[in-house]
Amino acid sequence: MKLFYTPEIENEKTFTLSENESKHAIRVLRLKKNDTITLINGKGSFYEAIISDDNPKKCEVIITNLQKENLTIPVLHIAIAPTKNNDRTEWFIEKCTEIGITEITPTLCSHSERKRIKQDRFEKTAISAMKQSLKATLPKVNDLINFKDLVNSPFNGKKYIAHCYKDEQKHFKDIYHKGENAIILIGPEGDFSEEEVNLAKNNGYEPITFGESRLRTETAGIVACTTFNLINE
Repeated sequence: MKLFYTPEIENEKTFTLSENESKHAIRVLRLKKNDTITLINGKGSFYEAIISDDNPKKCEVIITNLQKENLTIPVLHIAIAPTKNNDRTEWFIEKCTEIGITEITPTLCSHSERKRIKQDRFEKTAISAMKQSLKATLPKVNDLINFKDLVNSPFNGKKYIAHCYKDEQKHFKDIYHKGENAIILIGPEGDFSEEEVNLAKNNGYEPITFGESRLRTETAGIVACTTFNLINE
């Protein structure tokens, strides 16, 4: 299946690919008139289409069929401190997009090693992973937000914070129940500060653990995402 990301498409019967996607289809993949492709809008829809004009700058297609992705899992929002090595955060975004996640929020914490991000680069990573894994739903990748602002924001679902301090943490798999929306906070390599943990708890976040091993930031995020999806299978 050859997927092309077209976020602007809605109910059109014909559509013109962007210059980048046109170039990829015609120059790179060497597709031609009457070849079949699939468009995805990032909102859960697959559009089967036939190339009607193989212009490498403005490839035109005719929509022949529409299918909706089966979106049955609840909301998963992971708020995570960006790692010092940007590649590790991108790896986290890539894998969580493949596994299944609703929203990702890079979060600035007291012990954060990286205080700036390139949101557009993270979004491109998510788009590439969505296409590679044959999905039609793109997770929302937010801009960097301050920890305090995040935990004070409303969320319709269960709220969790994973940290390494001695606390009455329960394993995530033991307290999360199938079908519940969830937001999970993952801290930097130096962990959250005690003040941040207390602030989160005062705002309704439950302390959790993912086991005895101390995990890297991006690994903890992957474990959280995988556990959530396994429970909701």
